Amino acid sequence: MFIRNFLRVLATVLIAIAAIVIGQALWHNYEDRPWTRDGRVRAYVLNIAPDVSGAVTGLPVYDNQWVKRGDVLMQIDRSHYEIALEQADAAVAEKKSIWAMRVSDARRRADLDSLVVSAEQRENSTLAAQSAYADYQAAQAQRAAAQLNLDRTTVRSPINGYVTNLQVQRGDYAIAGSARLAVVDSDSFWVYGYFEETKLPAIKIGAPVRIELMNGGRLTGHVESIARGIYDRDNPQSRDLTADVNPTFNWVRLAQRVPVRIKLDPVPGGVLLAAGLTCTVIVQTGAEADRAAANNAPASGAVAAANPTANPAPASSGATASDHAASAPAR
Repeated sequence: MFIRNFLRVLATVLIAIAAIVIGQALWHNYEDRPWTRDGRVRAYVLNIAPDVSGAVTGLPVYDNQWVKRGDVLMQIDRSHYEIALEQADAAVAEKKSIWAMRVSDARRRADLDSLVVSAEQRENSTLAAQSAYADYQAAQAQRAAAQLNLDRTTVRSPINGYVTNLQVQRGDYAIAGSARLAVVDSDSFWVYGYFEETKLPAIKIGAPVRIELMNGGRLTGHVESIARGIYDRDNPQSRDLTADVNPTFNWVRLAQRVPVRIKLDPVPGGVLLAAGLTCTVIVQTGAEADRAAANNAPASGAVAAANPTANPAPASSGATASDHAASAPAR
């Protein structure tokens, strides 16, 4: 009987100790370790606008197509710009002939005797030749502008990336300076982790990071930077530019979330990246960080394998660093 009671007490004590240990581990994991489910994949998105206006006569790309730098994205009608170039060529020829005539007149007057041609006439002929040369140079500049406009009727991609949300169609009228399509820079993917301000002291620049995408993909990276400012919604300006302080203050104060920028390591093959994907971001510290550094050291000089799912071209298989995303659901 004594042994049975002793075993019951011992089991209760062991269960209590286990509960305390598990509780402390969970508390440390959720409250002390720098990790968050509030992560978002981001990339630069370039708005492509034509430099000239005209009807769209060619569209050799399709939605979500990968393009490399220099590929043709859109062709603007060339007819008007070809005519403008021909007119500019004619103007150049005209101004050149006038300049040649003025130069010839000036030389002829310079060779005549002063009794036949006055000094004023010589000076005027020289100035007329200089003016004709200036007109010739202006015509050349206009010709160069006409050639540039003709060249700009072909819109090319300035980056490697993906055409996204394609809305323009052949026959649409494109206006100079008005964006007609967007390209996601495939070489610019990075991750923003929105960490509670209480976790920031444990986050160091350069610390290794594990990233778990919601689609099942796993990435690694390093802390690149920590934001130094966020918008204070509780302290807007009043009409007279003074602070508009909220008269109420909740007893429970939620920790602010601050963006931490994560530079991605080369993306493993088969992992699909898209700007806007949500993920869990785990900053490794202590022994975990040391192990991660040791594991990555041998492969630091290796070339990353191409990622056929994310990027069909080897040049874009690795994400380097550097825009935009909304905050994800809070952890």
